[in-house]
Amino acid sequence: MYIGFDTSNYTTSVAVFDGEHMINKRRLLTVKSGERGMRQSDAVFQHTVNMPSLISEISVDKNNIRAVAVSSRPRNIDGSYMPCFLVGINSAVSVSKFSGAPLYKTSHQVGHILAGLYSIQRLDLINEPFVAFHISGGTTEALLVEPDNDEIITAKIIAQSSDLKAGQAIDRAGVMMGLPFPCGKELDRLSLLSEKKYKIKPSMNGLDCSLSGVENKAKKLFKNGESKEDISKFVLTYIANSIDEMTQRIIDVYGNIPIMFVGGVMSNTLIRNQITKKYNAYFAEPDLSCDNACGIAIYAYLKDRK
Repeated sequence: MYIGFDTSNYTTSVAVFDGEHMINKRRLLTVKSGERGMRQSDAVFQHTVNMPSLISEISVDKNNIRAVAVSSRPRNIDGSYMPCFLVGINSAVSVSKFSGAPLYKTSHQVGHILAGLYSIQRLDLINEPFVAFHISGGTTEALLVEPDNDEIITAKIIAQSSDLKAGQAIDRAGVMMGLPFPCGKELDRLSLLSEKKYKIKPSMNGLDCSLSGVENKAKKLFKNGESKEDISKFVLTYIANSIDEMTQRIIDVYGNIPIMFVGGVMSNTLIRNQITKKYNAYFAEPDLSCDNACGIAIYAYLKDRK
């Protein structure tokens, strides 16, 4: 058995992988009504409360635990740090010491990528270069992923949003309209009720996009009395067109390279449909696009095999 822990800013997660089957337990953190996020101290407290009950839902013989892994930082780069990951680290260290199994540390982002590969049944891609888009509340990046003997994979940013992130744009628009945070699911539902057609030219600088304009325009639409359905569709169309243009420009530079999309934003219907129709790309299942510990358990599995 391989156990993974992930305590991101909005989800407490534990996963167990036996080499074939996955058990995935997670709990969303509670954000106060009207707020667009939470303080790290609040996230740490909620993770601390959630973790014991999640672990109690998993029945594992300690003698069968071969390896434990945890996301200890947002990205595998110097200076990448968030206090909320300390709860996952402490839990992983405890399980490792109790079971005698080795402990491996990686990043939340690597967990997203490996969960995506597991979802599309292409873990073999860790042996060759590919592009992974990580589109979430805190990240709008295209990553060149390459094999690595020590870290399993490395992820280098080749394109990103220069300002606002896709998930931030969605949540800010949603909170402005009085929707519960995080706002992705409700914005998705509302957008599908709109019959408006928007022609939006993305703001680009090379391979990078800019998303700050979507928030400003959404505010104007809201002040002008536009419906929530139309505003939702505008915001998601703006983001979809930006991701679309980033994808095309990456293909122009890197050629016919495998491309995969992960992150909570990529579970959105409008965005996913637009990219699917145009590109032969891989998409993680919605359940494995959102924050989860599955990719971290996969990391333990891969490190143990090495």
